[in-house]
Amino acid sequence: MNTTNSMNSIISGLLLGLFSLTALAGKDHEDHEGEVCQGFGPQAPRDISLMAGENNSRFSFAPDYQAMNLCDIHFHTHAEHKSEDFSIYSGAGEKGMGGGYRCQLGENLSAKERVKPAREICNGIQPGDTIEVHWVHSSCEVAPGPGLGSCLSEQCANPALRVETQVFTMVNDPAALDFNDFAYRGGKLDGYHQVKALPADSGMPVEYTGSTTGPKYDNQHCSALQVSWSVRPRCVKLDINSLGKWCENNVFKETTAHGVRKLVTDPRLLSEIK
Repeated sequence: MNTTNSMNSIISGLLLGLFSLTALAGKDHEDHEGEVCQGFGPQAPRDISLMAGENNSRFSFAPDYQAMNLCDIHFHTHAEHKSEDFSIYSGAGEKGMGGGYRCQLGENLSAKERVKPAREICNGIQPGDTIEVHWVHSSCEVAPGPGLGSCLSEQCANPALRVETQVFTMVNDPAALDFNDFAYRGGKLDGYHQVKALPADSGMPVEYTGSTTGPKYDNQHCSALQVSWSVRPRCVKLDINSLGKWCENNVFKETTAHGVRKLVTDPRLLSEIK
């Protein structure tokens, strides 16, 4: 294996939890049973309406996203996090696969908003579905791109990471938000790779220190990577057709929703939100 392939293997192992495409298997929708892993920092995802946490591991918040490089955009089926606005448990799904939460907003859509698009959207996304989008930012001098190594490099293997998060309800309505307004269009802003804008009308983001997410992790198998999270607390409607266009052509080669990790509720694995 050459140096580049070796580095890519290391990178893939480090960041697998952040980008896993496998859905979660489990009987319960909250990860709070049994012993917990020892010596790890605070974990994610969590209920952002609950401030308490007993994990004593400390690390500094990553810089504001505007002072970091965007390195990845991806999305999850259902919300990984939980708040009053997205608190309807999605169910275990077939053979125990599923998890995450749906938006209250999606329970009262009009018939027009629920019309099925003429073409398949992102390998199965439907009107009324909930998705959670992650805009991942890195302190490394990296550019957005496909693959698990987009957030670090051979020269920067231990970056500060920040994830900006928004939960959407999908609707078939061109008057709803357009995902391409939040997509990466190339180039830099003030020296950093950035999207044109992030959602601004969904409440003050809740910030906390946590970890990478993904269905490979649970109470007994924690993530060691340190992530600063910024989670907007309210659902907003997104035009499903705009997401479909993005899935058809984006620099991240993202075409399909990712799976979720069980909600972390054990206080020993949570940081205090201040």
